[in-house]
Amino acid sequence: MAKKKTTKSKKSLPAVEGNMLIAQSGGPTVVINQSLVGAVLEAKKHASIKKIYGALHGIQGILDEDFIDLGRESVKTLEAVAETPSSALGSVRKKPTAADCAAIFDVLKKYNIRYFFYIGGNDSAETTHIINEEARKAKFEFRCFHICKTIDNDLRQNDHTPGFGSAAKFVASAFMGDNLDNRALKGVKINVIMGRHAGFLTGAAALARIYEDDGPHLIYLPEHAFSMAQFVRDVKRVYKEHGRCVVAVSEGISDSKGTAILAKLSKEVDSHGNVQLSGTGALGDLLANEIKAKTKIDRVRADTFGYLQRSFPGIASKVDQQEAREVGRQCVLCAVKSHKDGSVAIKRKPGKAYKIYYERVALRSVAKETRHMPAKFINKDGNDVTKAFLEYVKPIVGPLPAIGRFKGVPVKKK
Repeated sequence: MAKKKTTKSKKSLPAVEGNMLIAQSGGPTVVINQSLVGAVLEAKKHASIKKIYGALHGIQGILDEDFIDLGRESVKTLEAVAETPSSALGSVRKKPTAADCAAIFDVLKKYNIRYFFYIGGNDSAETTHIINEEARKAKFEFRCFHICKTIDNDLRQNDHTPGFGSAAKFVASAFMGDNLDNRALKGVKINVIMGRHAGFLTGAAALARIYEDDGPHLIYLPEHAFSMAQFVRDVKRVYKEHGRCVVAVSEGISDSKGTAILAKLSKEVDSHGNVQLSGTGALGDLLANEIKAKTKIDRVRADTFGYLQRSFPGIASKVDQQEAREVGRQCVLCAVKSHKDGSVAIKRKPGKAYKIYYERVALRSVAKETRHMPAKFINKDGNDVTKAFLEYVKPIVGPLPAIGRFKGVPVKKK
């Protein structure tokens, strides 16, 4: 009988002892506080983490030493905050300068911060990476983790990100209602959805289709070059077929040269150099005016969902809530036990059944750059999503409201 091979166990290193600091950054989401609370509750289990501080308004709060003691909050309060949308600690859009980094380290040392967690998207991951690199140069021993979130669902390494599922549920539910409105009072309705480079959130509008003639009838994403002439032809075709047309458009739709249509109308940029696309109805107005000018359709309307998608109460996806909390918890576990830095990504297992797992990835692999919707998720004409996308997104969003309709059996006229 062959002997079992034995492996020598490596002696585990003791966890770094010190205080923890956590902050939130970028656009708020419905479940961002689940990640915050998941991290805080896990941190309370580890003796190596002494005090748990929360920085108000991201790295600006660190620079201002504007902290609250999260370790003194009751479990009851933490759980209530976890169920509450938006960033409970406040947020910020700020890229740290070299001078900021030096000031940040002075604060970290002053408060004996050995564990730092930053909840945010790709820009926040970049900020976390910058802080981590500076810590290495200074030989300052602490664990630095980015906790993923973004409704755009465009973080590299992740199958999907916390915040997306709930925002997608809002979009799908809103389109359900808008489709019913459009069916009652026929015309063309255009809705502009968040999504700078990735069309995942806009694509989720397709979940609103319950009956064969339901909208959105057309979906336009940043990954496919947008043609105004083709857009007008598409609307005309759908209107002729159904006597109405509901359109989902990503705010980041771009021309054949890759220039965002809205970028031609807005020059405002944030601290990371991104053109401001949200908070304006300019794109919807442009598209609606084009339909009015190039067709004989009388009733044409446009809405921009804007910030409504991010923090709407009562719309949370259960799967999104659970995964957001677990990501926060996993980051603390990794920081305490693995003695490494990074970000925890959500990965999907192969197969028809929805199963995911969590994996630590390097900060640099998540930071700054974004991912896009795969080509298999977009139809060949670039005006709709595919069945593959619907199969991808359904389990993340979860159940939607039930919609009924009369059979419409006509009564003979007397």
